[in-house]
Order: sequence, then structure tokens, then C-alpha cells
Amino acid sequence: MMKAIVQHRYGTADDLELREIQVPTPAAHEVLVRVRAASMHADVWHVVTGQPYVLRLMGAGLRKPKNPVPGTDVAGVVESVGKAVTRFRPGDDVFGETIRGMQWIHGGAFAEFVTAPEDGLVLKPAAVTFEQAAAVPTSALIALMNLRDFGRIRAGQRVLINGAGGAVGSMAVQLAKAFGAEVAAVDCTEKLELLHALGADHVIDYTTTDFTKGAGRYNLILDIPGNHSFTQCQRVLTPEGIWVLVAHDNYGKGRHRCLGAIPRMLALMVRALFTRQLPRATFKLPDRQKALALLTQLLETGQLTPHIDRTFPLAEVPAALRHLQTGRARGKIVITMD
Repeated sequence: MMKAIVQHRYGTADDLELREIQVPTPAAHEVLVRVRAASMHADVWHVVTGQPYVLRLMGAGLRKPKNPVPGTDVAGVVESVGKAVTRFRPGDDVFGETIRGMQWIHGGAFAEFVTAPEDGLVLKPAAVTFEQAAAVPTSALIALMNLRDFGRIRAGQRVLINGAGGAVGSMAVQLAKAFGAEVAAVDCTEKLELLHALGADHVIDYTTTDFTKGAGRYNLILDIPGNHSFTQCQRVLTPEGIWVLVAHDNYGKGRHRCLGAIPRMLALMVRALFTRQLPRATFKLPDRQKALALLTQLLETGQLTPHIDRTFPLAEVPAALRHLQTGRARGKIVITMD
């Protein structure tokens, strides 16, 4: 048996309970990991609440989560491996994601043990702590995909990152610098010191300055909160510049409970057919193993250092989720095992 956070219905942080459940058994291509750390991110909130409702039809579970244990990002030690696994052996320190495909499902990481697909894990660099490694997967993969694959970032470009002090943004600033870009980072007053520490060349306080009305011109804008329209952001894009929207529902404050940001994304996909300043839609997922290998290299060279806002023990996952919902976290929230 093992301790795990369990959820038997969609709801709030109050519906998460610490229980004892059976240790999972790895399938042929899976690895059983003894969890040392996991991380909290916005997609966990989506599945805990079941919002937007369309995610329930996309695999999360119609009336309740298919997997009752939340969490998708993990760092830990390999306990055992499935019979078809060739890349890992018991005792290896690893990190990665516990799921395949989309993020809007529970992955079982908020537990003492979790199974993960072999191709969703990589070896943890020795100089990186388990807490740091657990902070990387989902947030850094989102940042990498949007900067490199959609934004086509190149050395020498001027890049603006809106929402730079959060989980995805703090990774995006460092990745953009690693790609050789000049970075302008936008967030609230309380996070400006962090933005400087992350390596941003310029910082913008959105409480006093609207970047869409400034004099700067950017080759790429990564808009994580999505609190500006494409038309507004066009004012500060170069003619060949690209606006990449991540967008989330601001933990329910966006009031789009049925479809979330999907209608907005669909409209932008159509508009992208008529302008070069929007990335063309693709439903092909990037190679997760290659992406994690690149992130590992950046961790080893010090070009990527996860910034951890706070850590919470496993029993306090509900408190960690509430802290996430405030939007005040600077960087990542990490869950540790007792």
C-alpha cells in the first residue's frame, strides 16, 4: 500500500483527500517510480475542477476523473520496470511526465509511487535536485513548444513574454535567452525582481505599463495569460513577427466553463490562414523524449534553473492547489514526499 492524494468527484481543493491505496503495477513499457517530488501546474486545476467541461469528453472522465490521483510531473527513483523497458533499471534517478498525449488528465504523480511510460522519462542530472527536476516537465515543455515550434525563435530576435513570472513564463524567459534572444518580460510589480534574476534584458510592470502601447517592436510575443487581443499585440509586432497564445481560464475567473479557450483558439486558427503573424495550426505533438533530452542538456549547463516558489508535503496538496489559484506564485509549486 502507499499514500496518495485521491479525488472521487470533480470539485475543488476540498475534494482532495490523503488515502492509502494499492501501489500500481507497471505495464510492459512502463516504469514504476518511487516519487521524491512532483509539481503543481494549471492543468492539475483543470482536471480537479473538471473545467472547462469539454475536457471531460476529451479523456479526463465524464462524471469523475478516470484516474483518481492527480499530478503529471514527477522526479524520483526507479523502483521496477516493465518487461519491455530497455532504457532504465531499478535505482536510476529520473524525471518526466507520467502521461501520454494531452495534459487534461490525472497522471497519478501525487503519490508515493507512480507508473510512467518509458518514453516520458529521462535520467535526472546529478547536480539537479529532485525538487528542481519535478518543476521542469509540463511547464518547460509548453514553453519550449510555443517558443521553438510555433514561434520559430532565432538568435538575435527581440522576444516579449507576457506572464513571465509564473510557471511557464519563468521557463520561457530562460529558454528564450538560451536560444540567443533579447527578452522583455512582463508581469506584476511583485515579480519584477524574479524576472531580473531569470535573465530578462528588460522588465515591464503591467500594473503601470501596457506593453501593447509601448514603442518596442518584437519578432515574437509569447502571450501566456492571453489578456490582450491579437489586434492589440499587432501594434508592437514587426511585420514578420509572430504572436503565440498559450492562454488559460485564470482558474475559473474567465467564466468560460463549457469550452474554455477553445473557441478563441479556433478563431485564431482560421485567422492564421490570412496572416503570417499567427502560427499555423498543427495537431502533431512534439517528440517528448527529444524535448526532455534538450531540457536536460540546458539543466546540466545551467542555462535552465527552475525557480521554486514554495514546496508542500504530500498531505498539503489541497493547500498547494489553493496557492496556485491565487496567481501569486513566483515560478513553480512543488510537492515533496515526507
